Amino acid sequence: MTAPTQPSATPDLLYTRDEEDLRSAVRALLTDRADAPTVIAATESDTPYDPRLWSSLATGIGAAGLLVPEELGGQGASHREAAVVLEELGRAVAPAPYLTSSVVATETLLALGADGGPAGALLGELASGTRTAVLAVPFATAPARVDTALASLDGTVRGVAEAAAADVLLVPTAEGLYAVGTTDPGVAVQPLVPLDLTRPLSAVTLTGAAGTLLADADASTAAVRRGLLAGAGLLASEQLGLAEWCLTETVRHTRERHQFNRPVGSFQSLKHRMAHLWLEVVSARAAARNAADALATGSPDAPLAVAVAQAYCSGVAVHAAEECVQLHGGIGMTWEHPAHLYLKRAKADSIAYGTAGSHRRAVAELADLPAP
Repeated sequence: MTAPTQPSATPDLLYTRDEEDLRSAVRALLTDRADAPTVIAATESDTPYDPRLWSSLATGIGAAGLLVPEELGGQGASHREAAVVLEELGRAVAPAPYLTSSVVATETLLALGADGGPAGALLGELASGTRTAVLAVPFATAPARVDTALASLDGTVRGVAEAAAADVLLVPTAEGLYAVGTTDPGVAVQPLVPLDLTRPLSAVTLTGAAGTLLADADASTAAVRRGLLAGAGLLASEQLGLAEWCLTETVRHTRERHQFNRPVGSFQSLKHRMAHLWLEVVSARAAARNAADALATGSPDAPLAVAVAQAYCSGVAVHAAEECVQLHGGIGMTWEHPAHLYLKRAKADSIAYGTAGSHRRAVAELADLPAP
């Protein structure tokens, strides 16, 4: 893996050889363990996660520790490599707690300067893939709108993504950031009915739970904001992978499907729609790569790059998934075809870590432009 580079005035949007090798390894794993029939079958459960898949991804490939320095037990890579993993996870709509645990929770702990103590120990466990953690805030929380969901370790937080797969909850309170085990006394994780069946949501209820204080209130707010910023920035890469799959699958289908003795993809109106979508996907790739590079290099423009990526990529993912369903015709409307999983993931992602509208407002504030 390549080490994080120093800030540069010109972002590098190209993939390195190491990143392409990582992509090949993750894609091969997902092809073997998370093909469409497997993912569709898994969504019939409240917890659609495959422990073997997660073990292979997190520990076998080492993806869980990409953001963690080597001296803390990680791979010492960067957000660029993590973005590649998320592109492939989005391409397969694979149920895996990578974004919530290996990106958001991990980045939150890194922001605390976790070089020892309970935060450092937990970070090492997340990097090794032996434990997973989620930030106990609603999945729709935007980086610029961070607020403590609870005043103390009592109360309920709704819409927490992938809490059902987590071993540890990172709970921001008015007192600071606590680590609470999901199986500890006084902790209840109740599944909700999500739109996206591949990324379950839960209501987390704490009733006098005992937790480990990791940081005070001020440090907690800054750490949570950094974790959500990384989550929003790399979510754009997941949306990119999703959109690329939808475009590729739609082109393949319209080449094979014939009507009036011609491939339907040769009809001018459909060619125009797919060409327009291709232009959107190419632009989304540039925006997502720019956000990942800005996070990797610690650029002062990272909040702006993330806001631009989310303001654009969420809409592209939804459009690509809608076109995939429509241009597949009748089969695209069936439960047996995976197109509906991509549309649901795209719609759910469009409000994750802030809506496109909230990110446009952030762009206006950061770039000193008139608000939309």
